[in-house]
Amino acid sequence: MSLLRSLHLGLVARTGGCSAGPLPLQWPQPRHTFHAGPRLSSSASSKELLMKLRRKTGYSFVNCKKALETCGGDLKQAESWLHEQARKEGWSKAAKLHGRKTKEGLIGLLQEGNTTVLVEVNCETDFVARNLKFQQLVQQVALGTMLHCQSLKDQLSTYSKGFLNSSELCELPTGPEREGSLKDQLALAIGKLGENMTLKRAAWVKVPTGFYVGSYVHGVMHSPSLHNLVLGKYGALVICETSEWKANLEDLGRRLGQHVVGMSPLSVGSLDDEPGGEAETKMLSQPYLLDPSITLGQYVQPQGVSVVDFVRFECGEGEEAAESE
Repeated sequence: MSLLRSLHLGLVARTGGCSAGPLPLQWPQPRHTFHAGPRLSSSASSKELLMKLRRKTGYSFVNCKKALETCGGDLKQAESWLHEQARKEGWSKAAKLHGRKTKEGLIGLLQEGNTTVLVEVNCETDFVARNLKFQQLVQQVALGTMLHCQSLKDQLSTYSKGFLNSSELCELPTGPEREGSLKDQLALAIGKLGENMTLKRAAWVKVPTGFYVGSYVHGVMHSPSLHNLVLGKYGALVICETSEWKANLEDLGRRLGQHVVGMSPLSVGSLDDEPGGEAETKMLSQPYLLDPSITLGQYVQPQGVSVVDFVRFECGEGEEAAESE
């Protein structure tokens, strides 16, 4: 009821697991920092390299200095060495944390052109979910899913929808700007934040002309540095068919997504379904979230669009059932 109430009030106000195997390698401890590899000179250029590497990677001065010593002052190799050590540390920590419950996390929504993706990444605490580094992991997962979807060469005559499970997500490449796969980025995040995390699932939708994807995220967390990514605790995509572009489609799509989040339908149903009974789980015959005196179908019909499908994600969904089993 609290979710429904917040959705209702918000709308009125606007009027409008990826298992990681153990690796024994650890970050070099500070006491070893000055005992391996060629020493850096104390020249101004060496200090400038150290500062540049520190600014670029965000790692400690101790580790940056160790990297430059190990790589003979080669900045690019030192950066790669640092990332490799971080991955090893992350996999080691992930192995220790594996099995700990990940009930918290975030839903991420990303739209680009005719493609929309929805992803879920989990962690142990809401405190970590609010950390920018965790949110950047969600962004990487959303971008990886988007690139995967865009790489599928299909001629669309109607909409297409697909899902990726945890294992499939982990194997996706991170994109042209980063090496490795999403499971490597997961290991890095675990190493930095010290909590167990899972890339739980993703959904994607591609539409041709004549279709529109409405979207809504509830419990939005704003992070300006993440550009077009929208983060929250619930997310929905609603696929609509329309004969022409309408100025109110974005607002209509948001309202439909809000209804899906709040009313949790199991199927779309049809305009002919009578309200009540089993029809209560069918989207079009449910009482409309904002005006329960009419059904959602009665609200949609005059708008000139047809609802054909939807996707609903709730963060942590299924964890309680898994525990009881």
